[in-house]
Amino acid sequence: MSNSKAAGDLSQMTAWNHHPELPLARAPIFDWPAKPLEVLKWQARTWLTFSPATFFALLAVAVWFSQQKPIETYETFEFGWLLENHLRNLVLMTLVAGGLHLYFYTFKKQGEALRFDPRILARQNNRFTFNNQVLDNMFWTLASGVTFWTAYEAVMLWAYANNSMPLLDWQDNPVWFVILFPVLASWHELHFYFAHRLLHWPPLYRVAHAVHHRNTDPGPWSGISMHPYEHAVYFTSLLIHVVLPTHPIHLLFHLYWVAVAPSISHSGYAGILVGGKNRFATGSFFHQLHHRCFECNYATATMPVDCLVDSFHDGTRESDTHIQQRRKRRRKQS
Repeated sequence: MSNSKAAGDLSQMTAWNHHPELPLARAPIFDWPAKPLEVLKWQARTWLTFSPATFFALLAVAVWFSQQKPIETYETFEFGWLLENHLRNLVLMTLVAGGLHLYFYTFKKQGEALRFDPRILARQNNRFTFNNQVLDNMFWTLASGVTFWTAYEAVMLWAYANNSMPLLDWQDNPVWFVILFPVLASWHELHFYFAHRLLHWPPLYRVAHAVHHRNTDPGPWSGISMHPYEHAVYFTSLLIHVVLPTHPIHLLFHLYWVAVAPSISHSGYAGILVGGKNRFATGSFFHQLHHRCFECNYATATMPVDCLVDSFHDGTRESDTHIQQRRKRRRKQS
């Protein structure tokens, strides 16, 4: 199925259970004239609050100091540490994706409050492996996604240990050590746009990316529910460590940002309510629009490349109309 056909008629897909204030705000990164103060404020809202970004940065530090072996351990590939890392990654993915699924969908702790899409996750639907959306997503996430994650982690730890990748000593440059966290997050979001556009190239879409786009109403297990070919492309964001001096803590953070954070952004809910207030942001409405409409919002809300290339959907009916017209023009040209 082509992505155009799967997307359907956008004008018939405008009903939401919940959405943020529309039109969606644009991140000021590419504004001209430049607005450095606004960019700093935008980043501060991510990095100076309790957010998925700070959670995974703190988790990377905790894992490195509590569970990782001395760097020399990774000079040779050994079954023991490979298995240990793989099991830890499986557990982490299951705790985050599975925990969010239990909270939002099994125990329905928030009911429909802050849920974007009113539809239920699919069952008895033959477009999914095992005819079940959740089981399909779990299979592709755990069997392929965590395997690619562990493989990249293992090779790069080996490269650090054998001086094949530049290693940063945090004691030599503590300021740069801290700055690298938002740098790596921004790099991944920029890389994601180009990798994502490549995956929407029709031959690759049909072979690989269509597996992820079975989820028109994604849930926590949808984050990296992808075909192995897509995982092979998606995880190349990590290759920046081959040229940029980093510490293994940065590698762990980057891996969690690539592999686990999508479970949060695909949760289908805008956030976790505590005391009637959204205390922890989860789902991305920007990306939720991509899963419904397919040919828009290829990047992320914090790296708004779509604003530069005329594929930005701000959630309004006007954007629906614009994306429809853009699709018709492209069909005529093809």
